[in-house]
Amino acid sequence: MRFALKCLSLALTLAFAAGAAAEKTELLVYTALETDQLKAYQEGFNKAYPDIELKFVRDSTGVIIAKLLAEKNNPQADVIWGVAASGLALFDQQGMLQPYAPLNLDAIMGQYRDSKNPPAWWGMDVYGAVVCVNTVEAKKRNIPVPQTWKDLLKPVYKGQIVMPNPASSGTGYFDVIAWLQMWGDDNGKGGGWKYMDALNENIAQYTHSGSKPCNMAAAGEYVAGISFEYRGHTNKAKGAPIDLVFPKEGLGWDLESFAIYKGTKKLDAAKKLADWASSKDAMILYGKNFAVTAQPGVAPKLANIPADYESRLIKMDFNFAATNRERILAEWNKRYSAKSEPKK
Repeated sequence: MRFALKCLSLALTLAFAAGAAAEKTELLVYTALETDQLKAYQEGFNKAYPDIELKFVRDSTGVIIAKLLAEKNNPQADVIWGVAASGLALFDQQGMLQPYAPLNLDAIMGQYRDSKNPPAWWGMDVYGAVVCVNTVEAKKRNIPVPQTWKDLLKPVYKGQIVMPNPASSGTGYFDVIAWLQMWGDDNGKGGGWKYMDALNENIAQYTHSGSKPCNMAAAGEYVAGISFEYRGHTNKAKGAPIDLVFPKEGLGWDLESFAIYKGTKKLDAAKKLADWASSKDAMILYGKNFAVTAQPGVAPKLANIPADYESRLIKMDFNFAATNRERILAEWNKRYSAKSEPKK
């Protein structure tokens, strides 16, 4: 009898556990967040919402944007978390996003969110341009540390610069957009294109990751890697012999941003993730990686990032970046893709 009761008790326990597991809601999250950030963000969310399981589809920004566009008529994602605002602006133009005002929207600065009410997307943190310069290799080759974008055009840098391909990397795309905004586009004839023509003469390779150029410079493979400040900061903090250069003409940038995918069948769970991801608790986690968060006064001062970093960011037009993306990338590929690293 006791044995039978024990078996019944065990069966009920297992059934209850299976039922509890079955009650978990699974959200499919498309993201370009760095893999070394995802775990902390996921754990932070699950402390607040243990009944929602996050499944990530992660790749570089350009790849995620292309994947979402390809799936437009057969959407898979529930949520987009940590993808460039320029990409989300494009999705919004194509009617792919579900507008939602998260609980903490009022705390997010106006310049870091969609202006509509409710917004289709909103920002988490800013990631901006940096040039990672290996000081050991520069000294060996008698190459000066650059101070401006135009310094990188000097013959001494020939074959010593790597930067991200804008078709696959959000970092590469905001660099291109910034140069076009600063020096002119004019449908392929402006000063921004003339700058990139000259820079291309010194480029050794275009990578498919925004982090890779800084990693390559940190490893001494090349003297200079055009990247973004998070990767520069983390590599230098690990002891890499690099200087972080924030070119004086101004810095291109984008926002890691959040949106709910229109048509998700798990809207309530997606809203809960939006509420948490816009909270101060989440912003504190973002601020461990980035110098500027969408909520002001949250991020601590990061070593190696200048105190006036935010003021160095140029005014970026995300609608221009979204509307002209296809044309700009086609022009860029026509001119420069011969130096891109092979795709895996």
